[in-house]
Amino acid sequence: MKLSLQSDYALRLLMALAANRDRLCTIAEIAAFYDISKNHLMKVAQSLVREGFVEGVRGRSGGLKLARPAEAIRLGDVLRCTEDFAVLGCMDASIGDSFCRVAPVCRLQGVLGEATKAFQGVFDAYSLADIVRDRASRAVLSIT
Repeated sequence: MKLSLQSDYALRLLMALAANRDRLCTIAEIAAFYDISKNHLMKVAQSLVREGFVEGVRGRSGGLKLARPAEAIRLGDVLRCTEDFAVLGCMDASIGDSFCRVAPVCRLQGVLGEATKAFQGVFDAYSLADIVRDRASRAVLSIT
């Protein structure tokens, strides 16, 4: 399974904020640090603020910071906000069984659902703190 650019940017943004907990970080400096699109990162940041992972501080000396401790941010929760895990169209609940002729007897949907839960389960086992815990990670992610 390939994660979307939105998930990639969300995880990078959260890692930068976790490694720089002692100060506010701006979207511009995080985008420059990772050499990624400032506009796209801004949209991702707005989504993370809306979902309660990040807090935005307005004003001239404003920026972003984690809205809760890194230990309380599960990677699986982040990905559920940034990814569409309906691997096939028939797995989209809004479409229902009318999407496919074989839906009433198809077992593929169950297998894919099980695989998706296992995939998410791995991410649920880790917090943001787990991936930026060591001093070397924090040093590399330090935005100055």
